[in-house]
Amino acid sequence: MKAIVSKRYGRPSELQLQEIDIPIPGDKEVLVKIKATTINDWDWSLIRGKPYIYRLIYGLLRPKKTVFGVEIAGIVDSLGAGATHFVPGDKVYGDISLVGYGGWAEYVAVPESALLPMPDQIGFETAASLPHACALAYQGLIEYGLLDKGEKVLINGGGGGVGTFGVQIAYNSGAGEVNGVDSGEKFPMMRQLGFDNLVDYMKIDFTKSSQRYDLILDTKTTRSPFAYLKSLHPHGRYVTVGGSPLRILFLLLCKPLVAMFSSKRVNLVALKPNEGMDKLVPWIESGKLKSVIDGPYTLEEIPDCLEYFGLGKHLGKIVICMEPTET
Repeated sequence: MKAIVSKRYGRPSELQLQEIDIPIPGDKEVLVKIKATTINDWDWSLIRGKPYIYRLIYGLLRPKKTVFGVEIAGIVDSLGAGATHFVPGDKVYGDISLVGYGGWAEYVAVPESALLPMPDQIGFETAASLPHACALAYQGLIEYGLLDKGEKVLINGGGGGVGTFGVQIAYNSGAGEVNGVDSGEKFPMMRQLGFDNLVDYMKIDFTKSSQRYDLILDTKTTRSPFAYLKSLHPHGRYVTVGGSPLRILFLLLCKPLVAMFSSKRVNLVALKPNEGMDKLVPWIESGKLKSVIDGPYTLEEIPDCLEYFGLGKHLGKIVICMEPTET
């Protein structure tokens, strides 16, 4: 099978398209013929081995895994021993970040517990874009952020995958106002999604403005948590879903101090892959929740797509499709 292979840390241009063996599904695993996959922040970080703290987990000198990619959608090809949840031919999708990656290939063998049945109303490209970023947005806003009806929300990184899902989830959950921070070139798309007010981070630092919010969902974590606290109403909540590991570590250290001396709260989403999708699927099927897809691109284009992702210019989710099936 064809796969994008990473044998050492470095620039995305060093990735290679190679022929490798089709994996054999193990106990309670299924072999999935991948139809679509995506690019996420984890991929961008792991390919480069930066920040360097990731190397302590994923391989000090070279990556332990050679094929990355955390979101997949495809068709069950065959079953390993003990696999009972699916049958060959079933359409499935899921976030496989905790079971070994492997989405940048034509096939992957993963535990059946890491997969969800794919709704009939959506295609492979849409399905692949959902389980990681959409779950992060849902868990950040609802489970950790405790979003209440009528509240004023800010999403930092509103034009990316988490942000484009987040604004829709917020409104479907009763938010009164949703504001977005990103680069100005993404504003037309963000306005179409329903953001009320937009801030160009290249021109304005939202933490230094007079605006206050009930809930901030952050995909970047580029500042001290105390800078974000200034932008919250009393009893406001700040929730981050990713960003600089050192900033996140500092936030975790400050969390108990903030709770001790303030009515405001800071929190970090510990992602539970695929959790919340059962609640979101009805919105997806009815059209109340839509995926913003940048692409689709081909497997061969992944190195270029990663460079594009690193520039932060992508709109929504960068989707890779083995055989384009949607417009």
